[in-house]
Amino acid sequence: MIKVMALMKRRADMSFGDFKQWIMVDHVAFAKNLPGLKKYTSNVLLSENPDAPFDGVSEMYFDDEAAMAAAFATDAGKAAGGDAAAHCSNRFRMVCEEKQQF
Repeated sequence: MIKVMALMKRRADMSFGDFKQWIMVDHVAFAKNLPGLKKYTSNVLLSENPDAPFDGVSEMYFDDEAAMAAAFATDAGKAAGGDAAAHCSNRFRMVCEEKQQF
């Protein structure tokens, strides 16, 4: 299984509260439509930090890179990417292998 971590910085004109609502509630509706998505988590800073390079991180789990690529290529995947682009000034996607240490 692979994990995709999307690190996101909100748009400059977006309040921290609005970003928190978006990442924790609104954007989740897009994730629910991704085929092959096994698990999804949303993470947001506990409090606003203007010096932080990112305000939130989403974690998406897929069986493998082929399943991830297939999901992102669908209309649902494109819609999710468009929604993120509309709410973020910067996004960085890390495709990771996760190993639980303890």
